[in-house]
Amino acid sequence: MNILILNWRDVTHPKSGGAEVVTMQHAKAWSQTGNTVTWLTAGYSGAKNEEVFQNIRFIRRFGSLTIYLYVPFFLLFKSKKFDVIIDEVHGFPFFSPLFTRKPVVVFIHEIAGEIWDYMFPFPKNIIGKLLEQWYFQLYKHCFFWTDAPSTVKELEERGIPKKQCVAIPCPITVDEKIFVLHSSFLDGNQEPGTKNKKPTYLFVSRVVRMKGIEEVIKAFSFIARAQKDAMLWIIGGGEGSYVEELRQMVDEYGIKNSVLFLGNVSEKEKYDRMAHAHVLLHASVKEGWGLVVLEAAMVGTPSVVYNVPGLKDVVIHNKTGIVIENNSPQEMARAAVMLINDPKRYSRYQKNGMERVKKINWNDVTLQSFNLLIKAMK
Repeated sequence: MNILILNWRDVTHPKSGGAEVVTMQHAKAWSQTGNTVTWLTAGYSGAKNEEVFQNIRFIRRFGSLTIYLYVPFFLLFKSKKFDVIIDEVHGFPFFSPLFTRKPVVVFIHEIAGEIWDYMFPFPKNIIGKLLEQWYFQLYKHCFFWTDAPSTVKELEERGIPKKQCVAIPCPITVDEKIFVLHSSFLDGNQEPGTKNKKPTYLFVSRVVRMKGIEEVIKAFSFIARAQKDAMLWIIGGGEGSYVEELRQMVDEYGIKNSVLFLGNVSEKEKYDRMAHAHVLLHASVKEGWGLVVLEAAMVGTPSVVYNVPGLKDVVIHNKTGIVIENNSPQEMARAAVMLINDPKRYSRYQKNGMERVKKINWNDVTLQSFNLLIKAMK
């Protein structure tokens, strides 16, 4: 097949994220079986307009927003040579069915919905939600590829037939050196004493409002009352003004000396911190999948998460972690403290989590995505 991927960024972009890493893994797998893969995306400072990287042909034009204006012209004149098109959604799709008759697969990591309210002020949030409702009708005849079963349910609610939706989980991608460093965890041979002596909690994500960092800080303020020596590590970068707002919040709660803002760290440090922490806390408004949950599980750290799409899919409740029933900082704190204070349960969650990581692998999921592309062409 000759496959075209439309995505506002590629894996080499300075602002690329987990979505691009996942897309790249699938693209590499398709190319290794004799298919041709082209990735049309935005340019950035220092990037080549065109190059072949890891057997994928990259075409870069304009910026992350203006690429949406260029794609229609590209499709009108060049889509005939492709067999199938992957229209990857980041807030908005590329509206490809308006400009080509080729089969289109919509790759959507999450339905924004209420996220618009967290990321944009009025009236942009209302406009965004209205446009989102409209574009689902445009793609009603297409296949939808997403990460989590709960997103499939949301797609059904928006009029997309379930038979056209496929949920394919996302495995983790770990640098070989880091993998060797923590291979004992995957073998189930975790040595005693690996965890910090003090109860240590962890937040790993972009530090933005929609990721629930404020909820996590509130939850930790309750944890600190029950566990006087508890620590919270916050990994991830954010806007300076918002991070300063969070620092003031921590100070007001009287937990300044127990919270460490680490910012962006290397992959090695991230996994080291994950390995030494006791529990990952995640209170996002919504996630496509919640990859950090699997990353933490790989090194023996269970998660306590809010009951929201994505997070409730990646955590198997009462087996690999806890999905709290009623989303509140108090409930998150109660569940996290209870888990740490129950060594047998904690150990069981560790082992189950590591087993789950091993079961979700790239060979299986890339075969699923390839079969979906074939299905879309029929």
